[in-house]
Amino acid sequence: MDPVYVIGHRNPDTDAICSAIGYAAFLRDVRKVDAVPACCGEVSVRTNWVLHTAGVDAPKLMLDVRPTAATICRRDVLTARPADTFLAVYRKMMEHGFRSIPVVDDEGRLLGVPSITDMAQLFLPAEAGDRSANRAVATSLQNIVAALGGTLAGDTRAADVVQEFVLVVAASSVETSRQRAMQFQAHDVALVTGDRPEIHALAIELGARCLIITGGFQPWESILAQAQARGVAIICSPHDTASTSQLLRFSRPIGGALTEDFLSFGSRTPLREIVHEVQGSAQPLFPVVDEETRQLLGVFSKSDLIDTPRTKLVLVDHNEFAQAVAGADEAEILEVIDHHRLSGNLRTKEPIRFLNEPVGSTSTIVGIMYRMRQAAPDKGTAICLCAGIISDTLHLTSPTTTNSDREILEWLSGIGGIDSSQFVKDFFAAGSMLRENTPERALESDRKVFEENGWHISISQIEELGLDEFWKREAALQSALQTLLEKHSLHFACLMVTDITRHHSVLLVAGDQRVIDAIDYPQSRDGSVYEMAGVVSRKKQLFPYMSHVVTKLAPP
Repeated sequence: MDPVYVIGHRNPDTDAICSAIGYAAFLRDVRKVDAVPACCGEVSVRTNWVLHTAGVDAPKLMLDVRPTAATICRRDVLTARPADTFLAVYRKMMEHGFRSIPVVDDEGRLLGVPSITDMAQLFLPAEAGDRSANRAVATSLQNIVAALGGTLAGDTRAADVVQEFVLVVAASSVETSRQRAMQFQAHDVALVTGDRPEIHALAIELGARCLIITGGFQPWESILAQAQARGVAIICSPHDTASTSQLLRFSRPIGGALTEDFLSFGSRTPLREIVHEVQGSAQPLFPVVDEETRQLLGVFSKSDLIDTPRTKLVLVDHNEFAQAVAGADEAEILEVIDHHRLSGNLRTKEPIRFLNEPVGSTSTIVGIMYRMRQAAPDKGTAICLCAGIISDTLHLTSPTTTNSDREILEWLSGIGGIDSSQFVKDFFAAGSMLRENTPERALESDRKVFEENGWHISISQIEELGLDEFWKREAALQSALQTLLEKHSLHFACLMVTDITRHHSVLLVAGDQRVIDAIDYPQSRDGSVYEMAGVVSRKKQLFPYMSHVVTKLAPP
């Protein structure tokens, strides 16, 4: 069974990461579900500090959960090598009921996907009147022996070298056979005959590359000695002449049937593109390869596209596709655990568990679920959940804080063995987002996009110990906001930098002047930044305010 991935929103903050870790642990511990925590963005310095302190591994990075070629392909693949004979490949295909088979080199790189139809060109002439095509066989002595199940004697040098043989069946008189064989270069001739010593001697006389004796007969010792001296290989076939001649054609290497005219897909190719591309193809099997190395990873057929597997997701700390991992709308969403307002266009094909609580942190909800089941997380998970609550409630000082947050944080602190007051100091001192990142990455570290009254607005938030780093980088952050507007086609974008020591924020803005003019917070001395005393919560303070601002405006 595929695992269930518990994943937070894009540009994940500490609560998104820690609630994913906590709820995945809850599913494993309490419901016995194979759950894996995941994230769809970079883990911040502070969150990394939490994971290190808790001794917990970082969540699995998943930037896109759309079904791809790698999702649907079968990994246990029967393959062939270019040197394999047509007969060997054909028997493989018949044994397993395949109409096609991938051919790979020694490093596993895909070379072609011949089908039964493609391989027919190896033994059928391209034109009805082309007699030479019936005679020519590009193969090696070893391949002939393998196809016939025979033995090799005489001159066996270069037995593995592929060359263009010309088949001459000596069923007529010696003289007639001589005339036919002499139409071709002696070192190309493979003379096929039965128990006829005079023809055996003719092959030695002509210096043919190969004498093939059919019917299970053996040459005289004198013929063997002469063949060795004259450079003539002798192959003894257990089959009659007619069967031997046919099997000779089947001894060609499969590499001779390979063309570049086939469909293959890189492992990351989205399923939507695959369905469109294979609809009109008569190809029975489609290879999936590594984009960088061209190594074969698996194969699929059209029937594998009928009921494709979907990634199983539990969404935490968000409840809309706009903030979810790319491809979430094509995944199987099992649950949503969140503490934000309901918004967006989240729809599912089946009923799901949807839990939304008006508390300060999604990590609080996970703690509540543990207690409702009379269970407790391990120490590392408890520390992570504490960090999620402390981060989202600014250590229980945010207006979003509830009694549940206080109660659950106290309970989890006991399990994790931490002093929450000291922990919060260490947590916020662990790293400055503004000092340690580029302006662009700082804006993306905790950014959410909303749509209100037709306005597309972006709100980023950063918590800092003081505002010194912000004032140093104000101009660069302003430029990054302008770039963000253009990159994501936004009407308005802003950055709220919160000084957690003073419970005070500043707001840097960019975008439509009508929105900017409607903001009535006091401005800084240079007029480019708004002072927001007492504002620390994006969810409960800044977003409701911005929503009120744009709702009063005409749609853009």
